[in-house]
Amino acid sequence: MVHAQFDPTARQQLANAAVEAKTRRDLTWQQIADAAGLSVAFVTAAVLGQHALPQKSAEAVAGLLGLDGDAVMLLQTIPTRGSLGTGAPTDPTIYRFHEMLQVYGTTLKALVHEQFGDGIISAINFKLDVKKVADPEGGERAVITLDGKYLPTKPF
Repeated sequence: MVHAQFDPTARQQLANAAVEAKTRRDLTWQQIADAAGLSVAFVTAAVLGQHALPQKSAEAVAGLLGLDGDAVMLLQTIPTRGSLGTGAPTDPTIYRFHEMLQVYGTTLKALVHEQFGDGIISAINFKLDVKKVADPEGGERAVITLDGKYLPTKPF
């Protein structure tokens, strides 16, 4: 049976324990995702409390991290999503994403609506990818792809 959470506390505590276990075992998110058989972005989000994992994936992740049966159960529950408070984030990396949306959010909205019409980009039917590429001017660049299904607004 599928179960949902209404208080994010248990999943946050599990996320803390999982990250600690990941660090102690010197694992990468990709290694954890490989064990789960799912994408690195989805598994990372699930371990950090933002998605539910299928049973076999939850068992594999918990086994790799040395977590108990309660963790397997929690990894399968539908979480209360949203890991950030309502204020501006203080972590520099997360803040830059916040800043990007503050600067480009209305631009993205205008371009999406112009190309697709009235609607939204799904964060449920969604893929995320992060790649590191060489910068022709020196150093490295981050290429972040947000790939969500367009869902039109339907009058009723």
